[in-house]
Amino acid sequence: MATLPNQLPRLELPAGTLLTTTADGPWHEPLLWYADEPAQPGDWARLRATGRPLGLLPVLLDGGPRDEGPQHWELSPADTSYPGDHDAEDVLAEAWEAYACDELGSEHAEWPGLAPAPAGSTPETPDELAAGIADMIAGTARPALVPARRSADIPAAIGWSGPLNHENDVARLCAVLRSWEDRYDIRVVALGFDTMKVSVGRPPTTGPEAYALAAEHFAFCPDNIDREPPHGLRVYAETHLLGQEVWTFWWD
Repeated sequence: MATLPNQLPRLELPAGTLLTTTADGPWHEPLLWYADEPAQPGDWARLRATGRPLGLLPVLLDGGPRDEGPQHWELSPADTSYPGDHDAEDVLAEAWEAYACDELGSEHAEWPGLAPAPAGSTPETPDELAAGIADMIAGTARPALVPARRSADIPAAIGWSGPLNHENDVARLCAVLRSWEDRYDIRVVALGFDTMKVSVGRPPTTGPEAYALAAEHFAFCPDNIDREPPHGLRVYAETHLLGQEVWTFWWD
């Protein structure tokens, strides 16, 4: 993946780890820095203010019940391409054609296309909203900084393998995150071993908007729709997308 000059080794940071551990052995430069202590309210905003001018962006890392940090996540930057080399709609359409008919029914055989951007937005800026969401989950995850051009690229920048059973190259999903960043003002707030949480500065506010977006969520992460009853795009749209300022993804 194309990268910015990595400023992590030159930056004075709180006690923590500059991670070079990958599934294939040591990486040639730090993939990220993460703190020794759990995040506190305000950490995400402070790290963004410090890191953004240097090409570094904040994210919270959730180690799960056993607090297994990213050194245990089998990061694979060598197998990760560049998000800008992929088209978001092509990525979603391919996944839709592979899974939708079997899992949603034959009436969903044809890819419906990208959803239009909603007209409304939250009162806060996208980064203010992301900081507020990060503060809400502070204490259960560790703050981190990642060399990345934009928030949507964070998973690819570290070679995150959370969606491995669905997509082998996370940069393809980051192309979708870029599209959502443009249309929905999303920010990648937190990553776990196989989970992702994003803030949504421009959530859908009508049923049709939410339903159109639900198709993209299914193609991006089919497990989100299939994991708990009642299943179906319309139920998912109404309960997880309509007016929601946080989207959570989990890949089995």
